[in-house]
Amino acid sequence: MASSSSARLLLASLLFSSLCFCFCLASSQASVPKVSLQLYYETLCPYCSRFMVNHLSKIFEDGLISIVDLDLIPYGNARVNSNDSITCQHGPNECLLNTIEACAISVWPDVSEHFKFIYCVELLVVDHKYESWETCFEETGIDSTAVLKCYESGEGNKLELQYAAKTDALQPPHTYVPWVVVDGQPLYEDYENFESYICKAYTGDLPKACEVLPLTIHPKWIASADQVSYADEVIISPVIHNKHGMKMKILM
Repeated sequence: MASSSSARLLLASLLFSSLCFCFCLASSQASVPKVSLQLYYETLCPYCSRFMVNHLSKIFEDGLISIVDLDLIPYGNARVNSNDSITCQHGPNECLLNTIEACAISVWPDVSEHFKFIYCVELLVVDHKYESWETCFEETGIDSTAVLKCYESGEGNKLELQYAAKTDALQPPHTYVPWVVVDGQPLYEDYENFESYICKAYTGDLPKACEVLPLTIHPKWIASADQVSYADEVIISPVIHNKHGMKMKILM
């Protein structure tokens, strides 16, 4: 009888120890900080759009988003004028879409919400159909009211000025877009390899998505003209208008 009682006590002790271990492991994983991922971009930069559609979107598919704190900054190579108006590299159409995407991020702070809208817009950019950007409200099932109010009230311009300050404060300064930063370190031309940098930076148990990624990283490269839009480039495009009277231009 005593032996049976001792056995039960031993089993209970082992179970308790096992539960404690699992609880501590889960708590430890929960306390592991996510990897910071920032994308400084402009909406009509073709390299930014292709990166977002063909590469960045994958972290929502392979589960890597679970260890990532994603921050999108739609400003890029724009410039703030003396009266706080903003001039964009690809013209007024880009300023419009930069501001619309800034409003989407503000209105829907959940990254899974605002990213699906921004992805839709950038996919239209890739397909040279971005003048139909408003269809993305219907495509994603998201109400347009709050975003358009943000734009029309001038709140969107205030958001863009904040993004301007954030972009101008980058160290080292950005010289082109897309400018991808992982845990404070710019990836330069190796930005398409960003998932490997994330896996290398994460200090917790790596998700399965990391198992198939090369964990090698490259030194700073010199960006080539066919991969980025330089800050000093000037691009001129013809103007069109959408149904809200917002000026847009079509990229040549």
